[in-house]
Amino acid sequence: MNKPTIFITRKIPEELIAPFQSQFTITMWEDEKKPIPKEVLYEEALKADGLLCLITENIDREFLHHASHLKIIANMAVGYDNVDIDAAREYGVTITNTPDVLTETTADLTFALLMATARRLVEASNTIYENKWGDWSPFMLAGADVHDTTLGIVGMGRIGEAVAKRASGFNMNVLYHNRSRKEEVERALGLSYVALDDLLSTSDYVVSLVPMTSETKKLFNQEAFHKMKTSAIFINASRGGVVDETALFDALKHGHIRAAGLDVFQEEPIQADHPLTTLSNAVLLPHIGSATMQTREAMLKLCLENISAVFHGAKPKTPVH
Repeated sequence: MNKPTIFITRKIPEELIAPFQSQFTITMWEDEKKPIPKEVLYEEALKADGLLCLITENIDREFLHHASHLKIIANMAVGYDNVDIDAAREYGVTITNTPDVLTETTADLTFALLMATARRLVEASNTIYENKWGDWSPFMLAGADVHDTTLGIVGMGRIGEAVAKRASGFNMNVLYHNRSRKEEVERALGLSYVALDDLLSTSDYVVSLVPMTSETKKLFNQEAFHKMKTSAIFINASRGGVVDETALFDALKHGHIRAAGLDVFQEEPIQADHPLTTLSNAVLLPHIGSATMQTREAMLKLCLENISAVFHGAKPKTPVH
């Protein structure tokens, strides 16, 4: 009997594939850095029984119609806004994601980005590389305190809870807003549930950790930024589409908020000519929330384990539907 064929849309280390070689014929796009072209993806999908993809791949209705024979598409991410879930359900294609394994790593990065933005670390570092470090002065590169301030988390999922735990070490007062209230989490972590408008108006730091949905698209818009304190700092470690970047640029440029730290953008990758790169009060990262060796390997392993389960007639570990 022929082994099922699995296609992986980016080159990954052979040692991660090795434990699954006896079960599957595994092929992959041979570029480690660049996304697979659409026409190549469509061609390879026809040869495969299962697919392991990244968020750079658009798994829309057109693709699912084209590749409706696939038994499973394992998406290497927590979010799956790159996948048309309704179409996948119609065509009977199982979709999985990678929650849990990246929670703590992403929370680390979120809090690191918050601190780097508050204390102007990138700006400060650049003064040395640009030979602009002059004489010491009392308010040179003065930033904002993190300790004993109010943190507002929008989206209290696993990563939100992990960020809240980190905030407790800085004696922060943590507010949160979520689609549904989580009273057990409130009691365990000492959080306060508030309406979104109240969170925006009272928080010193507003952190977006919401999934990308039709309800959250451009949730952080001109109206939201104008509700924040002029001293507030905005952090986005969720999805770029939840922010109106034109409104954010305007808010930062005209002092409606103090600063922003972003790990995600509406269209990725961004280039050096992106408007936000012109602002000294914006810290920009290239979507590295889960980027540690241990976590990325764990994400890939979970994808492959989900694929293995489906082809052995078992329920995958982390199904989306």
